[in-house]
Amino acid sequence: MRNAHQMIAPPAIPRLSPPAWGRAGAGGPVALALTLLLAAPAAADTSAVVQDHARPGYDAFAKAAATLATIDGCNPDTLRPAFHAAYDAWMQVAHLHLGPAEAEGRSLAILYWPDPKGLGAKAQAALLTGTPLTPEAMAQHSVAARGLSGLERLLYPTGTLPADPCPLIQATADDLARMGDELTRDWLPFGDLLLTAGQPGNEKFLKPEEATQALFTQLATGLEFIADRQIGRPLATFDKPRPDLAQGHAAGRGMQNITLSLQALRDLTQKLNPDSPKTLAAFDRAITLARGIESIDSIADPQGWLKLEILQQAVRAARDTAVAELGPALGVELGFNSQDGD
Repeated sequence: MRNAHQMIAPPAIPRLSPPAWGRAGAGGPVALALTLLLAAPAAADTSAVVQDHARPGYDAFAKAAATLATIDGCNPDTLRPAFHAAYDAWMQVAHLHLGPAEAEGRSLAILYWPDPKGLGAKAQAALLTGTPLTPEAMAQHSVAARGLSGLERLLYPTGTLPADPCPLIQATADDLARMGDELTRDWLPFGDLLLTAGQPGNEKFLKPEEATQALFTQLATGLEFIADRQIGRPLATFDKPRPDLAQGHAAGRGMQNITLSLQALRDLTQKLNPDSPKTLAAFDRAITLARGIESIDSIADPQGWLKLEILQQAVRAARDTAVAELGPALGVELGFNSQDGD
C-alpha cells in the first residue's frame, strides 16, 4: 500500500507518430499536391502580350506611319523626325514574325534588312526613273524597294539619285501607312486566336501551349537576330569591322535599333511571365551594355569593337537564360520561326 504522502504518477501518454502526410519525405496527399503545384508550368500571360505589348505596339506604328505620310513636301530635313518616329515604333514589334506580320510579306516590306546583294537599291533605281506610283501599285513591287529601308535610302542618300525622289518618297510613305493600318486591323482577330487557344472553333492554336510556344519562339529568335545580324554583321572581324553593314546605318540608327530591340524583347518577357528574374536580369545587363556604346561607328577602334563583342555575348547569354529559365517555367520548347530559314 502506497504512502499517503507519495505522489501518484500520472499515466504515461503514448507518443504518437505524426500522420504520414505530415512527415518529412512522406508521399501523402498534401505533399503530393505541393509537389505537383511546384512542378506545374506557369501559365503564360497571353492576354498581357496581346493587350499590352502587340496591339499597342502596332497601333503606335500605324499612327507614326500615318503621321509620316501626311507631311507635305519631300524636304528630308522635314521628313526625318517623322521617319525616325516610325522606325522607333516598328522596333517595338519587329520581333513578332507571326500572324498578320507574315501575311503578304508585310514585315519584310516594312523593313527589308539585311540586304547583302543590294536588291533594294537596284529595284528602287528602276522605280525612281519610272512612272509615278500609287500606294496600290507600290504594294506590287519588290519588298526590298519599300518600307523603312527604302525611305532611308531616299532621305539619307549616299550618292546622287537618278531622278527627283519626291514621288517615290510619297508612295513609299503611303505604302507604310497602309500596312500599318492593316496590321492594326488584322491583329484584332489574330490576337483573339491567341487568347482563345484550345477553345472550340480555334483551328489555329489547338491548345494553349501552342500559343505560348509561338510567343516564346518570337523571344528566342528575336535575340538570335540581334546577336547574329544586328550585332554580328557590323562586328564582322576584329581586323576588319563593318559598321556600314549595321541596320539603319545611313540614318545613324545602328546602336539605337539594337537597344530598342532589346527593350522590346524584355517587355515581351515581362508580359509572358514576370517571374523570370534570371532572364530579366540578363536583359538588363545587355541593355546597360548597349547604352554604353554611343555609336556603331566606334567599332573601328579596337576598344569599341571589344565592347560590341561583349554586348553580343551578353545577348546570347540572355537567349540561353531564357531558354533555360523561361521555357521550362512555361512548359514549352522552341518552335519553328520564319527567321530560322528552314
